[in-house]
Amino acid sequence: MLAAAIGQVVAVLTVVALAPLLRGVIENLKAKVQSRTGPSPLQPYYDLAKLFGKERTATQNASWLFTTAPYIVFATPVAFAMLIPVLTAAPLSWAFMADMVGSGFVIGIGGFFTNLAAMDSGSPYGGLGSSRSRFVSSLAEPTFIVVFFAVGFISGGTVPFVVNDALLTGASHIVPSHALVAAAFLMVVLAEAGRLPIDNPNSSQELSMIESSRLFEFSGPDQALMEWGGYMKLFVLLVVWLNVLVMPLGLATAITVPAFLVGIGTLAVKMLAAATLLVLIESALGKIRIMRVPEYLGGSFVLAFLGLVLYTVGH
Repeated sequence: MLAAAIGQVVAVLTVVALAPLLRGVIENLKAKVQSRTGPSPLQPYYDLAKLFGKERTATQNASWLFTTAPYIVFATPVAFAMLIPVLTAAPLSWAFMADMVGSGFVIGIGGFFTNLAAMDSGSPYGGLGSSRSRFVSSLAEPTFIVVFFAVGFISGGTVPFVVNDALLTGASHIVPSHALVAAAFLMVVLAEAGRLPIDNPNSSQELSMIESSRLFEFSGPDQALMEWGGYMKLFVLLVVWLNVLVMPLGLATAITVPAFLVGIGTLAVKMLAAATLLVLIESALGKIRIMRVPEYLGGSFVLAFLGLVLYTVGH
């Protein structure tokens, strides 16, 4: 029990510590692809440290929702990390507290309170960003549901650790149906994390921005927690995509120091590959108009549904 608790803490600290680095690596690689010098991969850490050293301010109209939201946004990816195989293949202390559907609700709490806080601030940009965020999420949820059903059929379970074990011990992860489901899930991850082609994470000046507009009225430590929570949200969603759907290999099979070091190293390599893929996608695609978002997310739904149909027909 103590070993499992220690393993859980290590997994959570890994997410908290490496999430800003993932963001920094993505921005650095993107700059290299565009023939620019770009920021250091450690730049997000410097930005967070600067924000934590600034004064916290709030608008006159803000209520307790505005001041509470940053802590909830920071905590939800941490809670989500306790439910997924970050470093270990064996379930840890909180692994069976929720399946993939329940985990989705946990990670969605952060976005819900971000929208509430943005509207509570009274900023027109906050209201605009919240409205568009709800629009994107409402279109992404059907794909998530079909993905969960497809994964349940393919692996025989919906708990992330069970799915990982089923795909690791079988050949289900190389069949076309699973490839379609994994592609659909990645498309939804890009939408939920505010990445291209749905949103531009490098701009705070566009009228069509979504994520940045929701954070306009935050400052100091509150903004740092919101930004850090966003980094972790992308990180844990990619962990699910990598460790559960795409490459369930390389996780620690024992709660020992060498096994965890191997798990952290393997996760770092997987994340570097995922960062490279995101850079290639974002360098090849431009931001789409908001009215074309249904086409994009509708395509992800079709891929997930086709994967489910293919698996059902093949069995």
